[in-house]
Amino acid sequence: MASVRGRFRVPQGPVDLAAIDPRGRPTGPKDKAAAAKAMSELGSRLDTRQETLFAEGVGGGTRSLLLVLQGMDTSGKGGVISHVVGLMNPQGVRIASFKKPTPEERSHHFLWRIRKQVPEPGRIGVFDRSHYEDVLVVRVDGLVPEDVWQARYAEIREFEAGLAAAGVRIVKCMLHISPEEQAERLLARLDDPQKRWKYNPGDLDARAKWPAYQEAYAAALQQCDSDVAPWYVVPSDRKWYRNWAVAAILAETLDEMAPVFPPPDYDVATERTRLLRLTNPGS
Repeated sequence: MASVRGRFRVPQGPVDLAAIDPRGRPTGPKDKAAAAKAMSELGSRLDTRQETLFAEGVGGGTRSLLLVLQGMDTSGKGGVISHVVGLMNPQGVRIASFKKPTPEERSHHFLWRIRKQVPEPGRIGVFDRSHYEDVLVVRVDGLVPEDVWQARYAEIREFEAGLAAAGVRIVKCMLHISPEEQAERLLARLDDPQKRWKYNPGDLDARAKWPAYQEAYAAALQQCDSDVAPWYVVPSDRKWYRNWAVAAILAETLDEMAPVFPPPDYDVATERTRLLRLTNPGS
């Protein structure tokens, strides 16, 4: 059976996002009910592997995992965090959301604020948007000269290779939605008083630049996909399928990492005897 990751890995060579169906289901469950059943099993796998990875870190291990989520507005980054990352113990997860840089952040190299959020050993880190904003928004809105953002692809590749060499396993998911689906989700936010807080008038400004963003995403996927920091394109028009796909990619990655519980640095039999004597002092 082909790996789940192989089905979603960005194609080699020039990337044509228009050729990837945002409603596609290249593998896995074919309906919402089947996805819900599959998510139950995936949740157990994720929780078990995450606990083991955390214990491995406590025991001196150096490995961690970083999940990078990118996508157009309403693509479901928050939904993935809630329905996929939420399947794991929050004590072992670190979530970082990268919004518009602050004046202090703009005064530093674009990777400065990113480096501070890299997950520690044993942790699973999640980037809600990421360093890729500096070759997406920055490129589309012309915030820096072209030669500056062009040079950032190489800087990102070097940065991610360094993380991988230090023990950080990287999983990057581009949540791929259609403009039609985005329109429905934006309208849903406007029509539901309980969702209006999610709406940002600036989302329409970005929507008006859809072709430019698709071009920028395609370039980032092509330029920065590597075996140590792979890009996966996840069809995201169907929320249930999006959540299943990201969960499956994560579970498969953690299975491959195969974290192990550290051996105790004490004699188990001795400690058991001590505990029983303290519990039953007269025995």
